[in-house]
Amino acid sequence: MVDVLRVPFPVLQSSPSLSFKPRLCPLIPPSRRLHLKSNSLLFPLFSSSPSFFKLPLRCSSPSMPLQLSSLSQDSLLYSRAYWVTKTIIAWNVDVVEGSCYLYASKVAALSVTDNGIQGHDLEIKLEEDRSGLPPNVIEKFPHIRDYRAFKLPPVLDAKNLVKCQLAVAEFNSQGKCRNATGLQLPGVLDELFSYDGPLGAFYSAEAVSLCLWAPTAQAVYAHIYKDPVGGSPLEIIPLEETNGVWSTKGPKSWEGCYYMYEVSVYHPSTLHIEKCYANDPYARGLSADGKRTLFVNLHADDLKPEGWDELADMKPDILSFSDISIYELHIRDFSANDDTVNADFRGGYMAFTLKDSAGVLHLKKLSKAGITHVHLLPTFQFAAVDDEKENWKYVDSKILEKLPPDSAEQQEKITAIQDDDAYNWGYNPVLWGAPKGSYSSDPNGPCRIVEFRKMIQALTHIGLRVVLDVVYNHLHANGPFDKDSVLDKIVPGYYLRRNTDGFIENSTCVNNTASEHYMVERLIIDDLLSWAINYKVDGFRFDLMGHIMKRTMVKAKDALCSLTKERDGVDGSRIYIYGEGWDFGEVAKNGRGINAAQFNICGTGIGSFNDRIRDAMLGGSPFGPPLQQGFVTGLLLEPNGHDHGTKDVEKAMLASAKDHIQVGLAANLRGFVLTDFEGKEVNYVSAHDNETLFDIISLKTPVGISVEDRCRMNHFATSIIALTQGIPFFHAGDEMLRSKSLDRDSYNSGDWFNRLDFTYNSNNWGVGLPPKQKNENSWPLIQPRLADPSFKPQRSHILAAVENFTDVLCIRYSSPLFRLRTANAIQERVRFHNTGPSWVPGFIVMSIEDGNEGIPGLSQLDPIGIIQ
Repeated sequence: MVDVLRVPFPVLQSSPSLSFKPRLCPLIPPSRRLHLKSNSLLFPLFSSSPSFFKLPLRCSSPSMPLQLSSLSQDSLLYSRAYWVTKTIIAWNVDVVEGSCYLYASKVAALSVTDNGIQGHDLEIKLEEDRSGLPPNVIEKFPHIRDYRAFKLPPVLDAKNLVKCQLAVAEFNSQGKCRNATGLQLPGVLDELFSYDGPLGAFYSAEAVSLCLWAPTAQAVYAHIYKDPVGGSPLEIIPLEETNGVWSTKGPKSWEGCYYMYEVSVYHPSTLHIEKCYANDPYARGLSADGKRTLFVNLHADDLKPEGWDELADMKPDILSFSDISIYELHIRDFSANDDTVNADFRGGYMAFTLKDSAGVLHLKKLSKAGITHVHLLPTFQFAAVDDEKENWKYVDSKILEKLPPDSAEQQEKITAIQDDDAYNWGYNPVLWGAPKGSYSSDPNGPCRIVEFRKMIQALTHIGLRVVLDVVYNHLHANGPFDKDSVLDKIVPGYYLRRNTDGFIENSTCVNNTASEHYMVERLIIDDLLSWAINYKVDGFRFDLMGHIMKRTMVKAKDALCSLTKERDGVDGSRIYIYGEGWDFGEVAKNGRGINAAQFNICGTGIGSFNDRIRDAMLGGSPFGPPLQQGFVTGLLLEPNGHDHGTKDVEKAMLASAKDHIQVGLAANLRGFVLTDFEGKEVNYVSAHDNETLFDIISLKTPVGISVEDRCRMNHFATSIIALTQGIPFFHAGDEMLRSKSLDRDSYNSGDWFNRLDFTYNSNNWGVGLPPKQKNENSWPLIQPRLADPSFKPQRSHILAAVENFTDVLCIRYSSPLFRLRTANAIQERVRFHNTGPSWVPGFIVMSIEDGNEGIPGLSQLDPIGIIQ
């Protein structure tokens, strides 16, 4: 016997003009069918979905849409129509003399037949609006600008309908169904449910409150647990909904416990109402591997290291962003192989807190020379590395050290365990707002929070500000079942950007997010503010920033800049943000709105990486011929045998590379005017990096040159970057001739290929052929170089490289002329002299005018005078 509950569900207010046809679903037995009575629906409540609600489906890959030979049930796996406002559905169909209808099913019982959609609770006829989509819709969804607009009745109760399975169908004039599809809902969700109130967990002296934005959910429960894993819930609490936000209030005793959300929601990937178990999107603490969300009050005194509240006053002064120089570092690289670090601290947050480890002493040396910011690769909760150290697998390094420098055995042993070891760069986000557990001494409880703060504090004490690498452009997982899926369980189909078939876009690599949607943008900004306020970080580097909307980036910058020491404990005006402004995929050419690509981001005060100076210096691009040379690697003057074309072609390539470098030296200003090698005026824009600097030099330079020459080229390259106007950026180890044994993509190559040696005894050259998956095509080039002992730098070379690097940094910070603060100052003062058709190959001559000889309009910035 199934109980029946009468639930208020006013789908319509009275309107005689509506076509409203309640039908019975043939797949549901009569005793369990839905019946429409007045403005209420009767429907059975089930603790789990009975088997007869399951519809026959074929497997579908999000990236490989099904090819349908005829209208079928699989049509609903697509979502080709868009509910863009409360009263408009956009669909790319030509109705002509036919008709369109919207269908809804509270229990996801829709099915497709030649006669149309069956199993619905509601059918509404749609009327085409011949004037098309309104401008605000086209601005928000430019990729569907040419779709037809279909009107919905304004009295429709859209807020309840979005909780149903929805579909639209098109019929010809004879009433035969020609087309059917599901709907994408972000437009109407943004219009009806955009929300700026509290989200996440909040703590008062008496209670703990929870708030979750989930407007499409039919029910939400919070499961409260005492322990981080296992055991039954202490209690299961139903949340109450108000306009799409589900909330509850519990006792203060919840603090220190864990919770998970149970969300009953229609999921378009399965066509069912699913019971999803998910972490809080606003989680600030977690159990190991994010199994549960920790109730943790980040303002609690016992989570603050001594002196934490005063840390903002101890930050090194940054008078202008032009004073910044950045050192990019992976947390595990910093100490995983450092014998001067306590074994319990190696590879984690606490390694930064030591006073005299080899790595800390090196950072102190760089800070003294002028490095201002350490950019940490992803530190949020990411997938692919188990948080529990006892689950990690290892390869005995003593075995690897005995193998030949050009052997394939090292990479075979490393890749055999690469998905079970302690290493990954971390560009596979699960939850953006909590520190990664594998870097902490204990991944359960608040330990990761305290140790992360101690790391920030320790870096501050040695004169370094901290930049976090944030990855808001994609998520690691999707769907209702994956353990690492969070956002797509809470509001399916909203947080992840979908293509015109309704499948998730994967141009970033996987599961692109959609910052053009209001609550995605809000989550990103809230997350940034949390890191800035609660961890006192000093900057953010945005991975694939071009996949984020420009509006989102500007709002983020403004929100961060508004933070004050007095109110928030940080000076937001000194927080710097920058990122990768690449323009590709579905967002290219503003395909989803004005994105934060290089051309669009100019003038916002947000930085972007300069791939042009990189490619000009090294040659080609990371995706071009591996032996193609550049200005630093010997193009024309030290040929390596690669066919670049005739000598005239090589000379032109070298001249073009020089021009790119010169514009880079002038801060990559969009309006910087330069006389190029053909005598024309050209403008340049900015962008970023692949193999280590020393590795790419070793690959592209002639085999016969000496290791000393390669070391000089390495120093030449770092010197160009160090002396540019704008903000110099260095990969950790550039200053130590760092090698990854010519691995072109070491994101999952383990500690072995990513080793850093701050004792300067080795640069890690020749530790075996790099992993096969990304490097095998280049093995014929790589193997003889690794086998040749003359390629390997000695300790004396490494020490000289470090000294040269710090010397040039000291030069940069010896005069404000190397750090001009405005575009106008750069235009007025920076000059290049080996330019035009009569240029001498291989020379860059730059001067910076100081105005000390009465140059009209130029004030003197440095008593030294003209620097040349």
